[in-house]
Amino acid sequence: MNVTYRCPNCQKSVRAGFTAESTQLVCPHCAQQIHIPAGAVAGERVERCLVCPSTDLFARKDFPQQLGVGLVIVGFVASSIAWAYYQVFWTFAILFFTALVDLVLYLVMGESLTCYRCHAQYRGTKDIERHGAFDLDTHERYRQMAARMKEQTAVSK
Repeated sequence: MNVTYRCPNCQKSVRAGFTAESTQLVCPHCAQQIHIPAGAVAGERVERCLVCPSTDLFARKDFPQQLGVGLVIVGFVASSIAWAYYQVFWTFAILFFTALVDLVLYLVMGESLTCYRCHAQYRGTKDIERHGAFDLDTHERYRQMAARMKEQTAVSK
């Protein structure tokens, strides 16, 4: 199992392996240690975030969004060019091929867990589905909480 997170001290991206017996995560850039709370990992299941105190995690496809958007844009541009040259068959062939590639990638790609609060990503864990899919209400709650904390910090300076 591994986690990808942003170090709270140096703000650099860190990818670290962990097990149920792990007690801390260490940033290789600044040596910041993050204590893993007891019970955060049970067997090969992540019960809560290892990086922050959040217990809210969601399951998502482990796929780079930029690649997906890029695929759609390339398909749209290519089909538009075919349409401009009155190539109706190629227009729809390109669109269907783009949709087929997108479907295959969706079926092949695995799942990952993501923390709503710190956006840490967990891969290689079991029972990911039990955390549920992305919930906009939960995301908005954490986004508002971060905005209020940032505002309080700015006022206190």
